Parts: sequence; C-alpha cells; structure tokens
Amino acid sequence: MRVRAFAKINLSLRIVGARGDGFHDLRTIFQSIALHDTLTIRRTRGALRVTSDDPTCPAGRANLVWRAAERMWRAARARGAPQGVAIDLRKRIPMNAGLGGGSSDAAAAIRALARLWRVDPSRARAVGRELGADVAYFFEGGTALGLDRGDLLFPLVDHPPAFVVLVLPGFGVSTKEAYAWFDADAAPARVTRRADLVNDLQPPVARRHPEIPRIVGALARAGASHAAMTGSGSTVFGLFASRRAADRAARDLASRSRQTRVTTTLNREQYQRLAGP
Repeated sequence: MRVRAFAKINLSLRIVGARGDGFHDLRTIFQSIALHDTLTIRRTRGALRVTSDDPTCPAGRANLVWRAAERMWRAARARGAPQGVAIDLRKRIPMNAGLGGGSSDAAAAIRALARLWRVDPSRARAVGRELGADVAYFFEGGTALGLDRGDLLFPLVDHPPAFVVLVLPGFGVSTKEAYAWFDADAAPARVTRRADLVNDLQPPVARRHPEIPRIVGALARAGASHAAMTGSGSTVFGLFASRRAADRAARDLASRSRQTRVTTTLNREQYQRLAGP
C-alpha cells in the first residue's frame, strides 16, 4: 500500500495565550500544499520496521511514524510488540522546517494501518490527536482554522489556488526553541487584530536568524501576494498568482545557502482524493 503525506503551511499563526500544560493556545490557519513524502507499507514477517531514504530521519521510537504504528497496533487490540509490517518512508518534506512533515507522515501511517488492521476511523483519528496537535489537521487538509493547540479544527472556504515558493535557509528551527524565544521576548505586537495574516513566531525567530526577514522581503518584492515564515520555521513561503512568477522568484532567491522549491496549494477535495485511503 502506498500513501502520500502532504506538507502544510500556516497562512497565519497567532498565539493567544499560555496553557497550564506548558503548551500555547493558538489561532492558526492551515493550508495544504502539494509537496509530499511517500509511505510504502507492506506486510512482512518479524517485528515492525520503519526505514527512510533520508539518513537524518530519526529511527526507531524517535520516529513519529513508529510511535503511530505502536499506538495503532494497540488500537487494533493486538498483543505484544507491533509486527508483520514494514514501512518505508521516502522523504521530500524537509525536517525542522515548519512544514509539518513528521506529523503528516504519522497521519498517513495511521490512515493506512487503520485500513490494514481494521481500526475504526474515529479511533484512528483519536490516535492522531494523542500523537501531536498538528497530526489532527492532516486528516482534513485544505484550508482550516485550528484553535486550542491547533487541534480543534474548523474547515474554512478553501484559499484560492496559488503557486507556492518555499525558501529553505541553511538552518532549521525546532518548535521548542521557537516557542521558548517567543515566551522570553517582550512582544507588544501580540495584541493585534486576530484576522491579520501574521505569524507571531516570526519576530522572535527573526531576531536570532536575520535571514528570515530578508527572505520575506525578497519574496514580497518579487510579487508574492503573501509572504511569511511557516509554523516555527525555518521555511519561508510566498504565494504567487502565476507559475512563471513563482519560478522566477525561486531562481532569484536560490543560493548556496538556500534551497527553493515551487509547489501549489491543495484544496480539501484534492487533498482527500490524493492523500490515500
């Protein structure tokens, strides 16, 4: 069985308060994009195996796909350690980039294993929510509003189709670091209109990595209708009306220390059709 795990960008990410559990209350707008990893799941003998073509991808229980499989094994009421399945992960979504690759991979594994091990869809979604806040979104796709930790989801009218330029600096940013920097910094800009397409994590990350605002500015000058850091970074995206403009911006911004990719947005129907079972 082969399934796709699509990336996301955050069109907006507002931090509206701190929570007692150490997390933050969010108001974020997710948008799925066509960049994706591919998971191949096959029956085999012996213990669960998770492999990847990316040598930097975590192995064993450090991999969210592995933990998803463990929980789905228990959800299927199977005993002992998970076995009989090998999962091969073909990575195209960069890690520590704010694109949700690990969460999307986990959601894709859950969908496939629910079908393979006959787990009720509602239980499978509950497993996803247990694994992480972003995982819940990858059962929906399209344009969606995320509240609480981002896992209370409300489908929105899909964003108009757009070409997306992704600019990946030569460094990553961990989610834990980005939120710690936000908490540490004075942030008078927090009190602004909630409808604004703003990423509240961008200023604290940009203070530590000045490359971020330089890329945002370059995308805006290249004609992007909206440019911002996605999630906790480090990827910066720009939305363009035409492929030609997107390709030109990607060429102009590419350098030895930056990678660029051009992709497209996916609406909810496209996402659910392409994502697999």
